[in-house]
Amino acid sequence: MSIISTSTSAFFERARRDMKELRTRAENSQAQMSSGSKLERSSDNPVAASRLRSLARQEKLAGIDRTSAARANADLSLADAAMSDMADALIRAQELAMEASNATLTDIQRASIGQELDQIFDNLLSLANARDSSGHALFGGESAGDAYVLDASGKPVYVGTSGSGELPLGDGQSVIRSISGPAFLSFTAADGTQTDLMAVVRTLADALGGASADPAGAAGNALADLRTGLDTLTTGQTVIGTRLAWIEVTDDRRIDLSELRSKEEADLGGIDLATALAQLQETMTVLEASQASFTRLASLSLFDRLG
Repeated sequence: MSIISTSTSAFFERARRDMKELRTRAENSQAQMSSGSKLERSSDNPVAASRLRSLARQEKLAGIDRTSAARANADLSLADAAMSDMADALIRAQELAMEASNATLTDIQRASIGQELDQIFDNLLSLANARDSSGHALFGGESAGDAYVLDASGKPVYVGTSGSGELPLGDGQSVIRSISGPAFLSFTAADGTQTDLMAVVRTLADALGGASADPAGAAGNALADLRTGLDTLTTGQTVIGTRLAWIEVTDDRRIDLSELRSKEEADLGGIDLATALAQLQETMTVLEASQASFTRLASLSLFDRLG
């Protein structure tokens, strides 16, 4: 009788173990489908888990780089817009200088032109003191305040630092976030002296307002300096445009690397929902069949007698 009882016990134990294994498998499949990951614990696949952690850290660092690149892009875009406005103002200043150089104009007409040039100067000064995305001087290097102030004679003086800071773009790459004022506003005048565009406009405005004995000649002389200054400004815009293009290149590379990481993460730890669902259905079918089979076998008269 003990042999029969042992066989009965073994049958029930084996059936219980098999159905428990099937239920566990089904629960694991459901958990994987819910989480989207086939690794519930690092011990499931230590090598894959380690690589997944490394990929996650890389993605977080990439997120920091994206933020930095976005700031650099914003600052450089602000600089480009401000410099474009300056270029438009200088083109208008050239037109006014050309008009004022006409010897047939009266002093009153030249004074009127000088007043418009004063407005252009104020506009240029405001643009030169524009703020970046953090509220600091856009063209003042590392200065937090204004890039330019007016001296006792009303002439603009640069009070910023010599260079702008760099922002990281990832993979050891970086970009200078802006450009300092003197880099695109200062140049060598026709007479060999060092000057800047705002000073040229201000001096011409004063000359047309009565500060010069020969305002028409002053206007003619200012034309050459305005052209040179505009060329310097255009060169600065080219530098800004090149940096913006570099940010775009690094952004594209960052996106490509992120997509590669996502693919590797999916290969290492992700699941195919269609496959997982098919496996779950298969497991549930086998489990249901096992339960039905156990119930039918356990109800046979032989088991009643063995009991």
